[in-house]
Amino acid sequence: MTAIREANQVGNLQPTTLVSYDADLERIFDTRDATALASEGMDAAALAASTWRDEMRASGEARTQSFARRLIGAGYCGLLVRSFAPGTREDDLNLVLWSWGNAPPSYLSPIDDEGRLSR
Repeated sequence: MTAIREANQVGNLQPTTLVSYDADLERIFDTRDATALASEGMDAAALAASTWRDEMRASGEARTQSFARRLIGAGYCGLLVRSFAPGTREDDLNLVLWSWGNAPPSYLSPIDDEGRLSR
């Protein structure tokens, strides 16, 4: 249900396609680790802040974007973060990736055994 809530945060339910992936991802930052998060100058409240658009307008980059940029610089290919979409709970998670490819350490490939996805 988290995927449906993420894809349809505003207005009525829209057509949505769910895709499963085969993944071998080695460097994922886990935002559930409060100590690791604090070491990056972040906390759960900053991740949940709905003011990121205002921050972008005011300074050109939201605090969460600066955080992601630091993680990219440290070699992370993504992060595991709680979903803040309406109706989600604390254990509803998103995997946010900014780097992936055809081989480890950031392998990601859609599972389409029956050839249902168009190429």
